[in-house]
Amino acid sequence: MDEIIPDFTHETLALGRGAVRVVGVDEVGRGPLAGPVTACAVLLDAKRIPDGLRDSKVLTREKREALYVRIIDVAEVSVAHATVEEIDSLNILRASHLAMERAVAGLNADHALIDGNMLPRGLGCGGTAIIGGDGLCLSIAAASIVAKVTRDRIMVDLAQQHPGYGWEANAGYPTKAHLDALQNLGVTPWHRRSFKPVHNILYQAISVTS
Repeated sequence: MDEIIPDFTHETLALGRGAVRVVGVDEVGRGPLAGPVTACAVLLDAKRIPDGLRDSKVLTREKREALYVRIIDVAEVSVAHATVEEIDSLNILRASHLAMERAVAGLNADHALIDGNMLPRGLGCGGTAIIGGDGLCLSIAAASIVAKVTRDRIMVDLAQQHPGYGWEANAGYPTKAHLDALQNLGVTPWHRRSFKPVHNILYQAISVTS
């Protein structure tokens, strides 16, 4: 099966309809038990598109890091987050949309190409939802890379503050090592209390002490 390579078709269509600042938007971090959800918006210059842009999930860490540097160099980039507290109070879908809205606002976009099947309700500009957009649309692919590298770096920093959970390797996702550490070390301030594995451990602790 031939590899599907993202292209500039969706950007060209939006520009052809009169948009001037067309950005690609993606987020990373819906599934982890800990850490923020991170979104990125990227406005690419059609004449300076880095070679090798792909969905961040199909790239090695080394390729993501190299492309991150190139994207920052040639494009307009806005990164934003939703905090653990916002995730717990709003729910993860709304929090991820909030991070997207913040990222888009940072670039004063007039049209946003959003990875997924829903447009954030507070987008503040026109938008197109593209299912599998990180594999189809160059601007979204670029956003997926920047968001992934940024959040991974945040989790490496947090791992130094809270050793033992393996965040430098698992980025907060519920690996066996992370789940074992939750049982043995307990819940940190960076854990999402609304997520079932974390909630269950807190509930167990309450049951034991009450």
